[in-house]
Order: sequence, then structure tokens, then C-alpha cells
Amino acid sequence: MISLIVGLILTFLAIGFIFLAYWIPKKMGYSKVGKYFSIILTLLILIMSSLTIFEDQLFSKNDAEKLLTEQGIQLHDSFKIEENKSMSAIGDYYHTFTLTITVNDKKRIINEIKNSLNFNTEKQVESYFDNRTDYYTGPKRIKNYETEAEYVRELFEPQGEGYAPTWRKIKIEKKNNKLTFEDIDE
Repeated sequence: MISLIVGLILTFLAIGFIFLAYWIPKKMGYSKVGKYFSIILTLLILIMSSLTIFEDQLFSKNDAEKLLTEQGIQLHDSFKIEENKSMSAIGDYYHTFTLTITVNDKKRIINEIKNSLNFNTEKQVESYFDNRTDYYTGPKRIKNYETEAEYVRELFEPQGEGYAPTWRKIKIEKKNNKLTFEDIDE
């Protein structure tokens, strides 16, 4: 319901801006400039709306590789995007995708996680959201750990007071050749 109301407000604002882009130059005696300006503004709004609406469908293998590389994980063999979805609301953003990777990439990534200096095999792993003392201003942190079902690499990077920190999680399933990426901004 809230997204419908926000969508209607944004639509009315866009229509209002397009009308003003035409009306103001027309009143000043430049009706052709007003037409062209309103057409250009309409096209820009349509392009931006389309990119936002079809964001999940436009997600590519290059986008996936870029997000994985930010956490030091590279895929050497071919892979398949099984699922990609993103959701956003006011103040929140969630993006996840699942890849089917080769056995060789899976083994290599698991070895990278297991051989990292801070690899943790304990059942209890500290949550970034429980420790709020340096939630907004602390250092960038990477955790590597193992659960019963998967190997995990988490990145947590504060962005400053008042800004949502970057929290990204990469999970490698033990039973399948699946890699799942999660990006959560709260």
C-alpha cells in the first residue's frame, strides 16, 4: 500500500516537472524549446524508471563477478546465474543472487576461506548487529567461518554516522555447487 502511494506521488511529480518544462519556456515565448525540453525530460524519466523496474532482469555475469571480486573471491570457470532478486524500501535494500559454480571453483573458494587468518569453526559467530559500539564508524571487517551446511565469508564496512553500513555475505553450500551472495543495507 505504501509503495503504491509513493509510486503515485512520484508519478504526479514527474508529470508536474514535465508540464513545467513545457509551460515555463512557452510562457516566455519559446514554445519549441519547451516541447524539446519536455520530450527530453520525459525520455530521461522513462529510461530511469525502466532501469529501476527491470534491474533484476538486466543483472549480468559481469555484475556478479564484480560483486564477488570486492570480497576477494574470483571465479575461474564458467558459471550460471540461477536466481537474482533485489528488494528496496525506504531506508532498506536487499540484493541476493545464487550461482551454480564448478567443482574446481568450489574447492578453491572453500580452501581460500578455510586458509584465511581469521577462519572460525566455532558454532557461535558474533553478529555485527549485536555489537553497535563501532557499527557506524569502526573498521572494515571480514569474517570467514563454517556452519553445518556452508562456508561463509562476510564483509562488514561502516559508512559513517547516519549511513547504513555495507554488509555482504557469500555462502558456499557444502552439498551442492551453489554460491549465494547477499547484500543487506538496513
